[in-house]
Amino acid sequence: MSDSTLEKILNLAKSRVDSAEVYYVSSQDTPIEFENNRLKSLQTKALQGVALRVISKGKIGFASSTDLTRLDDLVDAAVQTSSIGDSAEFEFASNLHLSSPASEYQPPTTQELLEVGRNQIEQVHAYNPDILVDVSFHVRNGTVKIMTTQDLYATRSSQIVSASLSGNLVKGEDFLQVYSYDVARDRLPDFDRILKDILRKYQLAERPATITSGSFPVFFTPRAAASTLGSLFDTILSGQAVVQKASPLMDKVGEKVFDERLTLFEDPTIGPSACEFDDEGTPTSPNTLIENGVVNGFYWDRRWGARAGLQSTGNGFRGGLSRPGPDLVNLCVNPGHTSTAELIASVKEGLIIEQVLGAGQSNQLAGEFSVNLDLGYKIENGEIVGRVKNTMVAGSIFEAFDNLVDFSQERDWVGGGALLPSMLFGKLGVSARQG
Repeated sequence: MSDSTLEKILNLAKSRVDSAEVYYVSSQDTPIEFENNRLKSLQTKALQGVALRVISKGKIGFASSTDLTRLDDLVDAAVQTSSIGDSAEFEFASNLHLSSPASEYQPPTTQELLEVGRNQIEQVHAYNPDILVDVSFHVRNGTVKIMTTQDLYATRSSQIVSASLSGNLVKGEDFLQVYSYDVARDRLPDFDRILKDILRKYQLAERPATITSGSFPVFFTPRAAASTLGSLFDTILSGQAVVQKASPLMDKVGEKVFDERLTLFEDPTIGPSACEFDDEGTPTSPNTLIENGVVNGFYWDRRWGARAGLQSTGNGFRGGLSRPGPDLVNLCVNPGHTSTAELIASVKEGLIIEQVLGAGQSNQLAGEFSVNLDLGYKIENGEIVGRVKNTMVAGSIFEAFDNLVDFSQERDWVGGGALLPSMLFGKLGVSARQG
């Protein structure tokens, strides 16, 4: 979409409302998918659309459309919804022009990715021909443009290549699914690392192991830490949870709540999700939320920040053409001083959590988690002795960090949105069902 079309939308709205913001997004995704060892689909999907927010008589109106030929209808819908909209407690971004440079990276061709996929299936089958292998690649190009009637113009583009590899191994009633993935920006995904990761997990899972219910040391890999603990921090550090009086940290700013080794921050300048501004046109910047165990503050979009009497921290993001809401960019935790191998070797009896089945059973707003192990291993006398099944780990982030042994000195990217070390906690609740 040309800038003149965005300007036309703003001009149509300007004569009818006090202020307006137009958000344009376009994306093209080329997925290549192998399922159960065979090529399943190969097609390109494209999407573009606009979302319009207006402020009229002190209220917010909103409308979105993927039909870019009916601009008058889009403006009409936004104006009409403003009559029943929320009070406008904030202003749209203003007086800023930002244009991120376009990438010159040339992604791999479809044929090259097809060859990688076939090779990865062959490599997994060289280890065990009974594994049903799924491989998927996505080559995504995206553009975002934001304009407001207050002289804001911001545009950015991204080019992301992601790769995932998973295997399903069925032996009688035992079903073992193992997966790994990488998300890359302006580079190739690390196909070799993904393959080695899959084979390592299968090798560690070859032998069965058991653990009794009780309290044990629990080691979270970066991926397990992101899905279990990272999602909790996302929730309780959100300004929305603070305004709604739902965060257990809302009155803890300036207090030491966690182990002093925990420094948690977001850094929008690095990684696949790096961006100079959010989906409201607010510039982003690194933000330390917890420093040496002390709660520094929270992250905000414009709406929830205004409700708290604070400025946006550049964390207003959208899912597609939705209204913006608070979200983090690149959750990061500082590393520790102990290697992953040393942490595991220090455990007399405990668990490694590699993959979880989700945190849906937990009370996230209380900082609690309760997860079933999708893939986990038993540690005995510092050695990984086999795979455990039918096991659950539960606790709270407060309990966990009261019993922090250390973070690993190595960190890994998890997908495109978290850079985390492994984490060993000295005592967490383990529930195991025998048989």
